[in-house]
Amino acid sequence: MTQPLFPQLFSPLVIRGARLKNRIMSTGHDTSLPTDGRINDALVAYHAARARGGAGLIVTQVAGVHETARYTSHMLMATDDACIPGYRKLAEACHAHDCRVFAQLFHPGREIMESGDGLLAVAYSASSVPNERFRVMPRQLTPALIAEIVEGYAQAARRIRQAGLDGVELVASHGYLPAQFLNPRINRRDDDYGGGLDNRLRFLREVLDALRAATDEDFVIGLRISAGECDEQGLSVEEALESCRHLQSRLDYLSLVAGTSASHGGAVHIVPPMAIANAYLAGEAGLFRAALDVPVFVAGRINQPQDAEALLAAGQADVCGMTRALICDPEMPGKAAEGRPDDIRACIACNQACIGHFHRGLPISCIQHPETGRELQYDGLAPATRRKRVMVIGGGPGGMKAAITAARRGHEVTLFEAGSQLGGQALLAQLLPRRAEFGGIVSNLSRELTLAGVRVERNCRVDRALVERARPDAVVLATGARPYRPEFPNDGLHVVDAWEVLRGDVEVGGRVLVTDWRCDWIGPGIAEKLTRAGSRVQLAVNGPHMGEALPLYVRDQLAGELHRLGIAVIPYARLYGCDGDTVYLQHSASGEPIVLEGIDTLVLCQGHQPVDDLREELEGLVELHALGDCLAPRTAEEAVYEGLKVGCAL
Repeated sequence: MTQPLFPQLFSPLVIRGARLKNRIMSTGHDTSLPTDGRINDALVAYHAARARGGAGLIVTQVAGVHETARYTSHMLMATDDACIPGYRKLAEACHAHDCRVFAQLFHPGREIMESGDGLLAVAYSASSVPNERFRVMPRQLTPALIAEIVEGYAQAARRIRQAGLDGVELVASHGYLPAQFLNPRINRRDDDYGGGLDNRLRFLREVLDALRAATDEDFVIGLRISAGECDEQGLSVEEALESCRHLQSRLDYLSLVAGTSASHGGAVHIVPPMAIANAYLAGEAGLFRAALDVPVFVAGRINQPQDAEALLAAGQADVCGMTRALICDPEMPGKAAEGRPDDIRACIACNQACIGHFHRGLPISCIQHPETGRELQYDGLAPATRRKRVMVIGGGPGGMKAAITAARRGHEVTLFEAGSQLGGQALLAQLLPRRAEFGGIVSNLSRELTLAGVRVERNCRVDRALVERARPDAVVLATGARPYRPEFPNDGLHVVDAWEVLRGDVEVGGRVLVTDWRCDWIGPGIAEKLTRAGSRVQLAVNGPHMGEALPLYVRDQLAGELHRLGIAVIPYARLYGCDGDTVYLQHSASGEPIVLEGIDTLVLCQGHQPVDDLREELEGLVELHALGDCLAPRTAEEAVYEGLKVGCAL
């Protein structure tokens, strides 16, 4: 009998009254899918897709336990019995696939992002110690309000149990309210809830006891906590571990993450970007597991089954949180169980459409798998009513997704790529420092092309004559973009663009200015690359700050790296012209000049312009569709989503 590839990952685990069929967990994460604070059909379909794909445990996103817990305008609330039907529907949908479901119970304390009506909320904490990131000065909780909140936790747990879920998870991670009581730098109370550790633990003990009293002996109660908040004002690893030693008799499991919402550097760890190593909390998890008697769950960039298997085999944890892996490929567990790891669409931790959407108040998705968050629309591709011969022109991510989708619906598809490699601009993106993983989008889509049976023609530039000879029923244009070079005065300065730098086509001097119009990752990435190569680099961004267009945790991690490297960033800087060794910029708010002297090379990161020449040639000849940058230069997310839509429309 063939041995399974991942025996530890697919071994069952019994926690009190819940049996997990495997060690793969979708951790609690906000989706922005709920409406009016309630679970809706979109959220049920989202989690059902991951349960159907083989996840052993789904932990639902945070649910507020008290009116003071509303930290965003679109969070779930478990403050009245009206929440029960939605939770029941979610539990039934997941249980149908032998997937256990726990619900997170939540109070943010001072970590309030926004209110529902655009006004600043009144926040509460253990003490009146301000939050740095959201600039919130909280009120100190009174004993009466503490008792109200404790009862809120209990009643929320009762409702969750009544709805048929298997457990709850008390969120004490990322500097939220329970952690604010634990932290002696935040908790400065002089009553029974402050002072020594025993008093600072009182709030959590009362909540955990109330949760058990409100449910029953079969109901699972866990705790999520940061194994170090990665900030000098946050909980240290040692403080978190000591607290857990005292609480473990009340717990069925411990779920470990890292970081804190309270600071920019600590918040990066809430959803660590690709610049952070895979499974990077394995050491901390092993420390906690060795010191405690309860099962330890851990998350943190565990995006492949082999990483999870290694962590479990080493005895560092009992369950692995693989949330973004499941966002990117809901069928990942099933593929791993069947011994098909090469077929898994691996998460690249770009953060663009998962946490990036949340920070913009938009429903969750994935740049590689836009079906995520849109399950009600795209869960299952309808077969084509008539089989067509389809030409897809352009082998970037958008073209590949269109070809895959069309082929899966039954069309005969050929993909034409002018170059020797598929991937388009993703091939350049992966050349930037600490962005190599972005190339995974190319590997993943290439594998899907093979599985879908798409014929691929490389080194083939398509023109009207070729289309006339091939006589397709439909053509999809995905011809991408080229660097945009604005017109500006230049009297002798060496000027190159980002693509030339990444391809190694040009020599770059020792004193470099990078001008960044998009305020995305290209300009900072080029600046970092050239600095590491030995140049002295300045970065001029045409916006309020570097990385304005990036997901917050990607931006903040990158900002920290540029600061460590000593790269000066000039904001509000519009390119105006250059001569000799001088670059002239204009402050985009004041209109005043910014003059930089002693520059050897000016590197342009000024965006892109469409390559759409073929569109005019083919108009009227054939059914024609266009997508991605050849429509308007944007990002891989738009290209892949439009590839999905075009593939479904054919």
